[in-house]
Amino acid sequence: MSTASGIRVETVSRVFAARGTTVEALRDVSLDCPAGSFTALIGPSGCGKSTILRLALGLDRADTGTIEVGGLAPSDATKSGITGVAFQDAALLPWRSVEDNIALPLDVLGRPRAAHSAKIAELIALVGLKGFENALPSELSGGMRQRVAIARSLVTDPQVLFLDEPFGALDQILRKQMNIELQRIWMESQATTLLVTHGIDEAVFLADRVVVMQSRPGRISKIIDIDLPRPRRAELFADPAFHKLEAEVASALDGH
Repeated sequence: MSTASGIRVETVSRVFAARGTTVEALRDVSLDCPAGSFTALIGPSGCGKSTILRLALGLDRADTGTIEVGGLAPSDATKSGITGVAFQDAALLPWRSVEDNIALPLDVLGRPRAAHSAKIAELIALVGLKGFENALPSELSGGMRQRVAIARSLVTDPQVLFLDEPFGALDQILRKQMNIELQRIWMESQATTLLVTHGIDEAVFLADRVVVMQSRPGRISKIIDIDLPRPRRAELFADPAFHKLEAEVASALDGH
């Protein structure tokens, strides 16, 4: 599979200074996410999951090692618009409508809104928000706001999508519904996707493989392939094969 629009992390280390001491956030982390793949990063708090995303987005720099996103340096990839990102906090601008919030990356990149009106309408329909184009964030539920954030992350037709706990603030039932929606959206967009999550069930349901991380220092301890057919439906959450993979990820998290 081509790695032209993939993510490549090679022997990356990152150390932070904190209160007169140092914290080794990452040590010699290497990870290759092929084009079109869906990878989930899971591990305890402080294991460096979000640090990897920040480095891949060009929001921070590694002390050693290299990262390429779509064959480019992270900051260049972000500036070119080939990456999209959604965080746990939808971070919508309260004075902008659903349509205007989705269009925000186009405005930042200086791309004419009129040329992308059809794309914005398509994304609004894709995330199930048709009829809410002019609604403000305060008029939306938490799940709807996250749908806007996902649509916003896709408006530039990104080759690579970064998701940092996008449904972490939602209740369990809504989160599972959003997992099903995200899978559908990913299958249509075919963007290389890297998801950071604390949810074992979420990681197993969504990903092609789950990358288990350990802390002190942050490193990859195991990579588990998720050989489950797609599309994955709600019934899968009760399937013995699903539970077996959950148990394997849980065991790896416990260091066994």
